[in-house]
Order: sequence, then C-alpha cells, then structure tokens
Amino acid sequence: MREYHCLLQLLCPDFPLELTQKAARIVLMDDAMDCLMSFSDFLFAFQIQFYYSEFLESVAAIYQDLLAGKNPNTVIVPTSSSGQHRQRPPLGEASMLEGVEASLFSQCLENLCDRHKYSCPPPALVKEVLSNVQRLTFYGFLVALSKHHGINQALGALPDKGDLMHDPAMDEELERLLAQVPGLVNSAPANPEASCLPSRTPPRVGSPWRPLHHARKVDAESDGSTEETDESET
Repeated sequence: MREYHCLLQLLCPDFPLELTQKAARIVLMDDAMDCLMSFSDFLFAFQIQFYYSEFLESVAAIYQDLLAGKNPNTVIVPTSSSGQHRQRPPLGEASMLEGVEASLFSQCLENLCDRHKYSCPPPALVKEVLSNVQRLTFYGFLVALSKHHGINQALGALPDKGDLMHDPAMDEELERLLAQVPGLVNSAPANPEASCLPSRTPPRVGSPWRPLHHARKVDAESDGSTEETDESET
C-alpha cells in the first residue's frame, strides 16, 4: 500500500495517506494492509474512493446503522466518528448473516442520492449492483462498484481494465526518450538480412596450461630424438 502512496506523492507531495488506505481496504476487503495487490485493482478502487469520497462516508454510516437495527428512514449525517474510516464494532448475529439485506440497503442509498447533491454513482447502476445479491457487506458493495463497467464509463477517467496498460502514444514517447540515452538501446543493423547470417566462430585460443602427462610425453620424445642424433654423429 505504501508503494502506491509513494506513486501518488509524485503527483501531489502532500497527498493524504488516509485516502490511499481507504482505497487499499476496498481491494483487500478490510484485511491485512500489507498484502500485495495488483495495480489495476488498486487504481479502479482508488477511482471510486477519490470521486465518491463523501458519498461513501454516508454509505458507511448507513451500513453501520442498519447493522445496529436503526430505522433506515432516519436522516443520517456522517461525522468524524461515523464514517468509512471508523473501525467496525464487534458484531453478533449480524456478522453471521454476512452484512445487510440488499433491498433495504438499496432503498436507503436511493434516498441518500435524492437528498444530497454531492457526487454519487448513477442511482440506476447502484440499484443494478444491489439487485444481483440478497445480502452484502459494506466492502463487498465497494468492490462491486469498483469493478462495474458502467460506473467506470460514467466517470470517464479510466479506460476499460483490459486496455489500461495499452497506450500507443505513451509507448512511442517512451521509445523516443530511451533512444536519446547513449548506449542504452542498440541500433538495429542497416541490412535486416545481416542479422540472419550465422556469426563467425571465433578462433580457438590454446590454453597456456598444458596437461602434465602431455608435457611428459613431449619430453620423452625429445629425449629419444637427441639420442638418435648423437649416435648418427658418432
């Protein structure tokens, strides 16, 4: 998580750590914050958290009150102690049921979007997300938002997940910058057929270290030739 926060600080040195942590919790489902997560998962979760931060604060307060059995029609104003960043209290039977009823949660969120003017996902898409399940948890709802194709298109900030790392213009710019670095990129041969030619095998260089038995054999042969020469002279 901290590595992603460092990337954000390259764009904004005083970028709040809390916002990065909230985005990471969407990916990790509120589990250990030191786990690894893919760049695309974090980026789409961060998009939801960044654009709908105030909306998610109110959603978190509604979710907590539904777990506590409060009236869903009560007007809920999120405070510093009742928001997305608040630690969830220990749950009893509600936790065993894995969240809240989706239809009731959907009704509360529909009323929330009607009352407030801040940025929120299209209500029709929120209703579509909640219509696919009977019960859901808060972070399960956030994961569904971050992975919803229609919500991503409504924001219009990121491409589809499959095209996230595909940017021809950026690739060309990167190649241009790399070409300016001397010795980093090897230039291609002028003749493309030259690269297909077999490379010439370099000549073998004899090792200066000869085997000991080979040296002894050469010495013995040289001794014999000396004796024959002496006998011929005599």
